Amino acid sequence: MSEFTNVAEIFGEDVFNDTVMMERLPKKVYKELKRTIAEGEELDPATADVIAHEMKEWAIEKGATHYTHWFQPLTGVTAEKHDSFITAPMENGKVLMSFSGKELIKGEPDASSFPSGGLRATFEARGYTVWDCTSPAFVRHDAAGGTLCIPTAFCSYTGEALDQKTPLLRSMQAINIQALRLLKLFGNETSKKVTPSVGAEQEYFLVDAGKFLQRKDLIFTGRTLFGAMPPKGQELDDHYFGTIRQRIASYMKDVNITLWKLGVSAKTQHNEVAPAQHELAPIYAEANIAVDHNHIVMQTLKRLACEHGLKCLLHEKPFDGVNGSGKHNNWSLTTDDGINMLEPGKTPHENIQFLLVLCCILKAVDVHADLLRESAADVGNDHRLGANEAPPAIISVFLGEQLEDVLEQLISTGSATSSLKGGKLKTGVGTLSDVSKDATDRNRTSPFAFTGNKFEFRMVGSRDSIAGPNIVLNTIVAESFKEACDKLEGAEDFDTAVHDLIKEYAADHQKIVFNGNGYAEEWVEEAARRGLPNIASMVDAIPALTTEKSIKLFGDFKVFTKPELEARVEIQYEAYAKAINIEAKAMIDIAGKQLIPAVIKYTTALAESINAVKAACPANVSVQTGLLEKSSDLLAASQNALDALKAMIEKAGAMAEGAEQAAYYRDAVVPAMTALRAPIDELEMIVDKDMWPMPSYGDLLFEV
Repeated sequence: MSEFTNVAEIFGEDVFNDTVMMERLPKKVYKELKRTIAEGEELDPATADVIAHEMKEWAIEKGATHYTHWFQPLTGVTAEKHDSFITAPMENGKVLMSFSGKELIKGEPDASSFPSGGLRATFEARGYTVWDCTSPAFVRHDAAGGTLCIPTAFCSYTGEALDQKTPLLRSMQAINIQALRLLKLFGNETSKKVTPSVGAEQEYFLVDAGKFLQRKDLIFTGRTLFGAMPPKGQELDDHYFGTIRQRIASYMKDVNITLWKLGVSAKTQHNEVAPAQHELAPIYAEANIAVDHNHIVMQTLKRLACEHGLKCLLHEKPFDGVNGSGKHNNWSLTTDDGINMLEPGKTPHENIQFLLVLCCILKAVDVHADLLRESAADVGNDHRLGANEAPPAIISVFLGEQLEDVLEQLISTGSATSSLKGGKLKTGVGTLSDVSKDATDRNRTSPFAFTGNKFEFRMVGSRDSIAGPNIVLNTIVAESFKEACDKLEGAEDFDTAVHDLIKEYAADHQKIVFNGNGYAEEWVEEAARRGLPNIASMVDAIPALTTEKSIKLFGDFKVFTKPELEARVEIQYEAYAKAINIEAKAMIDIAGKQLIPAVIKYTTALAESINAVKAACPANVSVQTGLLEKSSDLLAASQNALDALKAMIEKAGAMAEGAEQAAYYRDAVVPAMTALRAPIDELEMIVDKDMWPMPSYGDLLFEV
């Protein structure tokens, strides 16, 4: 039997959280830090020194020997540089352990070595990491021992954001200001702060580490570039919510314990739809903490998988033919005194504040649908969005029957007088209690769905930081709140003005509301009639960042400057081209060095077998001859496709980096990769398994 774990006792034990600070910091210092967190004022150096000293002492007690500024550059993953606590040796040969306020607050990584999109030249190296005191420091235990991780922002020497955290914090400031304005319109003078609250569900695959290491495509790209479907995939839906296998359960247990110690409120775990696919979901946290926690989740999933002889795949589409992985970003707005601004109440038609908030969000999503779609743009997501397993690439909003009915009342009659009720669920079994139903069903095909007291943005890719989508959500809703407040604050008759504004927003932006099947072809046609954008690929989505509309939006709220947006465009085009280039080169390497030689070996052995049988019994070689002819034809097609792909890669490499090169990779190289894969996957179904040089889909998906 496994050792009992008391979650309440271990939760947050490796976090320098409020409880620890209250215990260890002098009362005056503690109050000063709390005021800084609440009001955003700068810490004075003396206070920072005291905090740093106590943080260091606490971390050493936890086994830490080093500290690091843990930040989120524009690479899509976190970064860190470790420094030990030791200072220069003393005369007696001992060393002092020290950590100053200056070291806590500021670090200096090389800004030119991270993606900057031209904001930093190679010779301009200086950049700064700056402590984000709103996200608690923590001690991470791994093969390196204990490391004190200090969440930080990362900016260039000239002040531009080179990371995800800085603009996220800016967007949180923006929506806080505008949401407080809106609350005051309704007489709320007690709420002092409004924070985006986020919960990110994380999907992932687990495969055997030994089999993973036999697949160069998984090693180089995180997904399988070749692979024929096994006889069984996910057709029976028997993996979804099925009993968790013991090897996986042991892994999940260790993941949970590690996350709980780090203050991550991992709550839900289950098997997902595809074989070998799973999901983990936390409880909500403030947006910047939720982003940090999701990075901790991804790192923990990958690190602990290795300890269990597994590999965790976070790619959006590691296997063709079965569902890929996403990350549902659940977003709401919560005040410091516990009010959820997206709580409709039992009678939403009477909740005027909620209806205004709701219609402002509809307006924001409608006006900036292209920007919201771009926030989920990723190379891997191009394989997933709209593929009858994830939301379509068309942005729409699901409200459910109850709220849609309220909006229709507002639009058609000018007022809403009723709200649909949920009623009772009757099972027809006497021993089962009748239960209250929600007033509306859910819709798994909607990219942006209202789910009771929050919106669930379902497009985000499984590898991606959730910072980008939340930056966009915070900023576009801040803009919508601002425009509403600008109109209402000067109104002589507030009740009439807010009623008219809700009706106006509901009518003008009703086109973004869709409660139907987002997978249906009819929806694509209907969305086009409504004028909703259908942005199929990452390359098509990127330009949304630098439209006149987006530059004004982010500039007005000081979330991004125009150069910062232009830099991100350049980085994303380059990232797309590099990712496809790596995949194409990996295919060339694997096909040329492993798969085509294996087929040649097979056809050679088959030809020798035919010759041997012919000598003894010429009439009994028809099957072998048919296999040889088919294999030879597919082998020739594979070689031709390989040669074509090589030529395209050479041409792409000679092009200047940017939009044109990225478009060429999408329009020419990706189809060429598909053309190479097709005959080789067919050959996998013919060639003797003992001769095939890599584990099959069946081996990877079902032998875990």
